[in-house]
Amino acid sequence: MITRDELRGRAQTVLGVVDPAVLGSTLMHEHLLWNICPPSRRDGPPGPDFSLESNWEMCWSQIVAPHNLIQKDVPIAVEAVAEAVSAGCSTIVELSIGGLEPDPVGLQQVSRETGCHIVMGCGHYVEEYQDPANHARSVDSFAAEMVAQVQEGLWGTDVRAGLLGEIGCQSPWTELERRVMAGAIIAQQHTGAALTIHPGRRQDQPQEVMDFCREHGADCSRVIMDHIDRTISDEDALFRLADTGCVLEWDLFGQESSLYAHNLEQDMPNDAGRLRDIRKLIQRGHLHQIVISHDICHRAHMTRFGGWGYAHIHKRVLPLMRRRGFTEAEIRAILVDTPRRMLTFV
Repeated sequence: MITRDELRGRAQTVLGVVDPAVLGSTLMHEHLLWNICPPSRRDGPPGPDFSLESNWEMCWSQIVAPHNLIQKDVPIAVEAVAEAVSAGCSTIVELSIGGLEPDPVGLQQVSRETGCHIVMGCGHYVEEYQDPANHARSVDSFAAEMVAQVQEGLWGTDVRAGLLGEIGCQSPWTELERRVMAGAIIAQQHTGAALTIHPGRRQDQPQEVMDFCREHGADCSRVIMDHIDRTISDEDALFRLADTGCVLEWDLFGQESSLYAHNLEQDMPNDAGRLRDIRKLIQRGHLHQIVISHDICHRAHMTRFGGWGYAHIHKRVLPLMRRRGFTEAEIRAILVDTPRRMLTFV
């Protein structure tokens, strides 16, 4: 077991506690070993094989292909992470948590073989993916579980989590998900860890969650609101959310189609559109509330299967940022300084 005093001022990877100064350029929201196939489909047929003909539909969730949503192969993860490391990535935050079949020991192997620092999240994803036994659990039970996952080990191992989440929410937000969130806020108070949140797909739901966090005593400056690019298109809503003090995460870089299959009322921005929204926040004074990533959770998104891969931000987005006038100080804030702050225990 590790105490809060031992963690304070440090970061925690799957290989142990490190000086936050070593984290370097960080992707704040990825999946390396995961099963995001809905539980109701996990025993069904795998769907069509990967091919040139199927790749686009696989990437944009246009066909049912459960095997596209499952990646449990450690050598494939090693290959994919090595690509990111060679492009300049130093740290990856892996958020496959309860319901997504996390593999802490497999992530240790990926980290050892690639030299990439890997930080695991903890807690539970949206209700559909949770163990039915969770319905009978209390807020304090969820809180105690997450504290133990940070200080002792998670999912039956001695590998410890380095932050809380991605705690799952839906629209409408369910009572079970609210209990898990309340537990995560208590765990934040007890561990000094940051909290990262998967919001529902309704535009006002991130604000609803942040209001809940504030009312329950969360440190909002240490809360990360994920998936901004698939959730918020209204500038006023974006600015209101930023004014809560939370960190905003654009984590779907590489998804360049406006088609968003999970909410056809929301047009997805391309990478240039993401950068335009980020620039608006910087101009308003929110530079240190921004992080970015890819949230790869389909095999079709990996380069081995024809996608953009985990190196996309470092290989293609950083040059675009420089062409769009982002300074080196702004790029460092987004990829190094703010991630390091969020991954450092307080």
